[in-house]
Amino acid sequence: MASSLSFLTLLLLFAVISAVKSCPPSDLAALTAFKTALTESSSLGIFKTWSGNDCRSFYGVACDPTTGRVTDISLRGESEDPIFQNRSGYMTGKLSPEICKLDSLSTLAVADWKAISGEIPPCITSLSSLRILDLTGNQISGSIPADIGNLRQLTVMNLGDNAISGEIPASIVNLAALKHLDLSNNRIAGELPCDFGKLGMLSRALLNRNQLSGSIPESVLNMKRLADLDLSSNRITGSIPVKLGKMRVLSTVKLDGNSMSGQIPPTLLSNSGMGILNLSRNGFSGTIPDVFWVKSYFMSLDLSYNNLTGQIPGSLSATKFMGHLDLSHNHLCGTIPIGSPFDHLDPASFSYNDCLCGNPLKAC
Repeated sequence: MASSLSFLTLLLLFAVISAVKSCPPSDLAALTAFKTALTESSSLGIFKTWSGNDCRSFYGVACDPTTGRVTDISLRGESEDPIFQNRSGYMTGKLSPEICKLDSLSTLAVADWKAISGEIPPCITSLSSLRILDLTGNQISGSIPADIGNLRQLTVMNLGDNAISGEIPASIVNLAALKHLDLSNNRIAGELPCDFGKLGMLSRALLNRNQLSGSIPESVLNMKRLADLDLSSNRITGSIPVKLGKMRVLSTVKLDGNSMSGQIPPTLLSNSGMGILNLSRNGFSGTIPDVFWVKSYFMSLDLSYNNLTGQIPGSLSATKFMGHLDLSHNHLCGTIPIGSPFDHLDPASFSYNDCLCGNPLKAC
């Protein structure tokens, strides 16, 4: 009886193993072309694992257990994976268009290699199952493919820290599933698409350190899930949309280093969910709205290098928490309020104003 069970177990195991298909020749050929277009330093050795005909054993490659098709390529230069232990290196080369023949691909992550260059293959927009596109931390140039909006399943697009130029394609607003967008530290110019707010699932929009111009589209106010908006170090003009401070989920707003003007909307400072607000190095004018209250909780509030006038709002003393405050390089005047948070701030937070006085500056 025992021997019969053992035999049946072996048959079952053989059936399971047989059901797991190996990599199809077409996928293997595409991976080989992908590998050929890249060169890794001799001390690394990732592509040494890419040998033989079974791509399921290739480092950074995952396959569908039923079909054998390649579903994921995940190669990250800054990784804690054991294969990097006592090894270091980098990759050069470019992304081969042959990658587009892996039409079951859901993840393409070739990130943080510092030296991979060339353009994003335009055919990448044909990968209808792609959910994650992460090419951050390279030297990729050219523009974002015009038809990027065809990737309707895309949830993450990380293209930050490259040399990408051109404009943000209008079709990007068709990425209805997109939750995380990082285009930071590139050379992207032009304006944000006027219907940028159609990205209803987006929670993080990191567009800082580019050459973006124009104003913040009103459609952004329709983004109910947006928590993090970073447009710093661009060429953005115009004023802050009044209703931006009424967005319930928005907790981080960085607009520093632009050419914006107008007054600071009171709702932006009274929003109890706002934790990081940086409006420094712009041309904002008027007074600082006196709207802080017991639920105000700022990890950082930076209004420096503007044209703000009037007094420091007394309601700042009512805030629940103020980690960092910078009001320097404005035209503020009057007595600095006493109590928290002013009792732990240094003079630099108030320097280069017209006539501020009181602790921690000179006595009035």
